[in-house]
Amino acid sequence: MTKKKLFVWTCDYSENSGEGKLARLFIDELKKKKFIIILNQQNTLNQKYISTLWGIFYCWKKYLNQETVCYLNYLPLWNFLIFVLLPPKTVFGPITGGAYYSKSFKLNYFIREYIFPIFYKVSEFLINLRGINPIFSTDLLKKYLSKKTIIKSKFNFVVKNFSFKKKIKRKKIIDFLIYYRNHNNKKLLFPFNLIRKLIKYNFKIYIVGDRLNLPKIKNCGKLSKNKISILQSKAKFTIISGENPYSFFILECIAHHMKIIIDKKMKKKITMLKKNFIELNFNSLNKIIKQR
Repeated sequence: MTKKKLFVWTCDYSENSGEGKLARLFIDELKKKKFIIILNQQNTLNQKYISTLWGIFYCWKKYLNQETVCYLNYLPLWNFLIFVLLPPKTVFGPITGGAYYSKSFKLNYFIREYIFPIFYKVSEFLINLRGINPIFSTDLLKKYLSKKTIIKSKFNFVVKNFSFKKKIKRKKIIDFLIYYRNHNNKKLLFPFNLIRKLIKYNFKIYIVGDRLNLPKIKNCGKLSKNKISILQSKAKFTIISGENPYSFFILECIAHHMKIIIDKKMKKKITMLKKNFIELNFNSLNKIIKQR
């Protein structure tokens, strides 16, 4: 059987970002099926709202040339314009979005609590109208969907398609390797107080991503995939910030034999790979001190 050509638009195909890793994972799955991939790599995620319009234009250009197209990322469920404006028969990549947010930042809370759910329903209506069987990167948005949509959807694409080839165990010389992103919603969920307590007990803490201004920690900055992998192989623990317990960073930590610390309040979020998580009362460090 001759494979069909598929022209894929992606705003990010890097090896280091979450969107880029998601794009690569999805394309690997497409290649296993019936498509020869011809990639249109834009790397415009920093201008993600403009990149959406450019991606829609690109897909229409290819569609009018009687070519099969795929819109891969950036694809949040709230952006219903994507589902309105893309051409018929477009192949959609995994739909993204987080359902957890802090009440501390009032404007952010208002938008996510009251505006986004309306947008979700508009997008869901358009998805069903177009006859799409959606793929979701996680199951964080499941609670916003109707039973009809849930039945025909696939959830947790990232976890189910991630390659868990366990790495060779090495001597663990780093107590905690933590990913930090200075983002309005994400940093409000970040466990600053827990890290301050860990510092008092002289745990060896490395931070990757954005700079975290706390004493006695090592800020490693934004590193390549290979350099982060080396640090993961040397680290014992990481901490989930509160939004997505199955991010690429967390899954890669699991592959490197790290244990994932999660607040007991988030227990219900852990539905897969449970043996890799340690539930902790963030007000008490006794369980971690015993495993030191």
